[in-house]
Amino acid sequence: MNRRSFGISAVALCMPAWSQSPFPEHPVKVVIPNAPGSSVDTIGRALCLEIGKSLSQPLVMDNRAGAAGALGVELARAAAPDGYTLLLGSTSAITVAPLLQKAVTYQPLRDFDFISLVALLPNVLVCNPALPVQTIAQFIAYAKAKNGKTNMASAGIGSASHLAGAALQAAADFKSLHVPYKGGSQGVLSVVAGETDWVLTPAPAAMSLVAGGRLRLLGHSMTASARPLGDTPAIESTVPGFEFASWIGLMAPKGLPVPVAETLSRSLERALQRPELRQAFEANGAVPHFSTSEAFRAYVARDIEGNRKAVAAAGVQPE
Repeated sequence: MNRRSFGISAVALCMPAWSQSPFPEHPVKVVIPNAPGSSVDTIGRALCLEIGKSLSQPLVMDNRAGAAGALGVELARAAAPDGYTLLLGSTSAITVAPLLQKAVTYQPLRDFDFISLVALLPNVLVCNPALPVQTIAQFIAYAKAKNGKTNMASAGIGSASHLAGAALQAAADFKSLHVPYKGGSQGVLSVVAGETDWVLTPAPAAMSLVAGGRLRLLGHSMTASARPLGDTPAIESTVPGFEFASWIGLMAPKGLPVPVAETLSRSLERALQRPELRQAFEANGAVPHFSTSEAFRAYVARDIEGNRKAVAAAGVQPE
């Protein structure tokens, strides 16, 4: 082999390495299937800022609310699986919408790759301060004694607060009249006003009202070993096995290259360790939660089945 042919061969051998560009080379879009100002949006903005610092490229949020999150999920599913379009998935969009909407065609476990959980959000059991109860056990006994004449607020039929409340009634064996409102804030404020008696709602919707003495906090819906709200007891301590937390996680269209997935996972893990982000999560009642891809997928699979049972308990039919 002469010198010239050796040089050509060496270049040829190096070409595959040169052709693999480092990720990311330009900004990454993150689809948020929720409206601006929602807890998912608020947490997502803080998260994207910190991951962008680690990747040295900005993560640009694209809010696509509608159809309980299904519109945003469909948009993300149709994107190229190259890491430049990601999805910040959540309970309502990923595990509830497919159960309640006949028009939804995506199947989360089939159509997406799972990078990591980002946060767990406890639901909180709150009641009007005028109710003669101070504990979860007293609340359940009170509801049973009223024999279905207590009122449960929700953010609407099929909402997280509706399903969580229905699941609690089934697990603790009591009945309340469901009073749906048009949105989480309206449902929570109905409890403040005494129009309804209680609600099991995502923590960010209620904690400021608890701090102001306008709601009484009885418990949270994560496991007994979790302490998302200091000394607040878990409902599971009174109702064994009851868990109904919401979640947020980073996902991508199916087919994400392994090196890209690993880069995103490492960046997310670093971001979740930063004090600024943990403080932002705490302010929204969220618990940072990093996981492997496999653990995230398994969590979503369990959540789908849990919500399937909650939908059945609530008597909600797909539309």
